[in-house]
Amino acid sequence: MLLVIDNFDSFTYNLVQYFGELGVEQQVYRNNAITVEQALELNPDRVMISPGPCSPNEAGVSLAIIAAFAGKKPLLGVCLGHQSIGQHFGGKVVRAERLMHGKTSPVKHHNTDIFAGLPNPMEATRYHSLLIERATLPDCLEVTAETDEGEIMGL
Repeated sequence: MLLVIDNFDSFTYNLVQYFGELGVEQQVYRNNAITVEQALELNPDRVMISPGPCSPNEAGVSLAIIAAFAGKKPLLGVCLGHQSIGQHFGGKVVRAERLMHGKTSPVKHHNTDIFAGLPNPMEATRYHSLLIERATLPDCLEVTAETDEGEIMGL
């Protein structure tokens, strides 16, 4: 089962629909409607932290869920979820020099895991104003996707 933490973003349900089309069993909880203890009791196979407004510090239980499952279950973070994973491990989330609201850019990746079989580089639609600052990225995290400008798009 995939545990989805919904950070109050409509795109979450696009992802839920896609996972559903792949036959993935899911349980979706808003970031203020589940505790870490409840999440642990669910014993999911994997966890996704969704997009959402604001920063990781305002993402409800997201950082605590990451702390509880890191190293134990596969984690996927999309946008705010990605930033939350970076912050949990010590990366600094900062304002991007360029706002990327509905803009596209080429993204280079390692062609592994979630990126396996995708064009490289691939043209990605972006919608964010925050990034994980590369200089603060801890050694325990590996950049798996980035823009030509070196902005981190995957960990």
